[in-house]
Amino acid sequence: MPGASSGVPVTTADCICWACATKLIPVRMHSAPRNFHRIVAIDGPAASGKSSVSRELARRLRFIYVNSGGIYRAITWHLLEKGSCAEDVQRIAHALDSTAITSCLCDGESHTLIDNVDPAEHLREDRVNESVSRFSRLPVVREIVARKLHDHARSDDLVVEGRDIGSVVFPDTPYKFYVDASPEVRLQRRSAQGEHDEIALRDHADFSRPVSPLVIAKDAHVIDTSHLTVEKVVREILARLKEAGLQLR
Repeated sequence: MPGASSGVPVTTADCICWACATKLIPVRMHSAPRNFHRIVAIDGPAASGKSSVSRELARRLRFIYVNSGGIYRAITWHLLEKGSCAEDVQRIAHALDSTAITSCLCDGESHTLIDNVDPAEHLREDRVNESVSRFSRLPVVREIVARKLHDHARSDDLVVEGRDIGSVVFPDTPYKFYVDASPEVRLQRRSAQGEHDEIALRDHADFSRPVSPLVIAKDAHVIDTSHLTVEKVVREILARLKEAGLQLR
């Protein structure tokens, strides 16, 4: 495999891929062209259940599922492979400016490739868990992720999960949800996933981030998933979408 990356090289035979060259052009998310397809935004803190809900919802709607956190994790993994630290913004900008970040569509889900390498097996490593909040708070990184999400939205109907999807990236979508759960339940879920990152520290990083902090969009519907199954949450969202006028298939 070329370079130091230890991910899996991907060919066009593996999935449908399209390029999104990473050039550091400022993104003005609130003034972006409104030629987007339908977007369902699902925000919430770590381990709130949004990934399971978003994936199943996308399947029901026949929309493409996009995990924005996966993009941040892929970029974090790449920067760690390059030996970058979150404090060296200039070095990070230079590294990303010469990196090909592309999207791969497999089974209705979007995956992120870095220089044609799929880092999926590394995205939940402890070092990525420990570093992703530091890298994802940087404006240069958030601009890249926002631009990729906008590119997706110009091609397909999407269910996008994240922390600033309804508040910042797609503020004009009428389909916004915020899923949450009690700290105890979220910690149990995280442990069940075999991960050991500290929920309280991640929450602090997400809520206090100077750029695009985790907030509840003013027009988002809030769902507490602490004692709800994925099926019940998906049904509630589908009912809300129908009320909002989204044509369901």
